[in-house]
Amino acid sequence: MKAILQRVLSASVTVDQELVSSIGKGVLVLAAVAPGDTEKEADALAAKVLKLKLWDDDAGGRWKKNVQDINGEVLCVSQFTLLASTKKGSKPDFHGAMGGEEAKGLYQYFYRRVQEGYAAEKVKDGVFQAMMQVALVNDGPVTLEVSTGPPKEKDQKKTKTTEPPN
Repeated sequence: MKAILQRVLSASVTVDQELVSSIGKGVLVLAAVAPGDTEKEADALAAKVLKLKLWDDDAGGRWKKNVQDINGEVLCVSQFTLLASTKKGSKPDFHGAMGGEEAKGLYQYFYRRVQEGYAAEKVKDGVFQAMMQVALVNDGPVTLEVSTGPPKEKDQKKTKTTEPPN
């Protein structure tokens, strides 16, 4: 999974001119599900969202408090376009994003894990696959990219087989 985390003073999601969700001070999470992602990656991303230290402490110590420490809120928004490839031509290629119902199931699992790890009433959501208007007041600005994808083939150990190739 891949996400953009933005420290915000406020954020909201509107669909068809109707306000769906809004938060005050906290974190806006734009999250995308890639092929090969599993609940393991969703769990890791949910933990990172809640534990990442994005705020200073009262004594002026930099990057000392997470969203829970400041009693902040979290707004999760599905955004498959984070996984676009723009290497060829001028049209984005979205084959790097998991499709449809499978992506929806894993995204919803991620969202539930964020709620379960914190307080359900402090974690809000957008609308999966909807055309959303996302408004935010970025605080800082602080914007971070976080990835928790499955290991790449080149990173996995290669094992020798004792059987001859067919």
